[in-house]
Amino acid sequence: MPSPHAATLLHIAERSHWESARETGVSYAMSTLGRTLEEEGFVHCSLDEEQVDGVLSRFYGDVPREDLVLLVVDVAKLDAPVRYEPVGDEVFPHVYGAIPLAAVIEVRSLPGTR
Repeated sequence: MPSPHAATLLHIAERSHWESARETGVSYAMSTLGRTLEEEGFVHCSLDEEQVDGVLSRFYGDVPREDLVLLVVDVAKLDAPVRYEPVGDEVFPHVYGAIPLAAVIEVRSLPGTR
């Protein structure tokens, strides 16, 4: 089982939602593709690139990669709890609250082919 003390988490974000949060200075509150934190109850994250690849192929196959970014989140800068929960045969981190802009320490582009 992955360590429940990961220093960083990865979150696939729709570029437009991330840019809107950044431009308005409001904490990022999207959970996953087309769903808000309020609707889902938490923000879906991944522990590593391997999990990101699986999520991309399962849920984001029809979304152009240029419409997405990968947020690298510093767990120590979160105001909300992170729970590591089983999903199928894997364990994924879920952030039970909005992600403060200061917690996003890097924004990466996603390659066109994954």
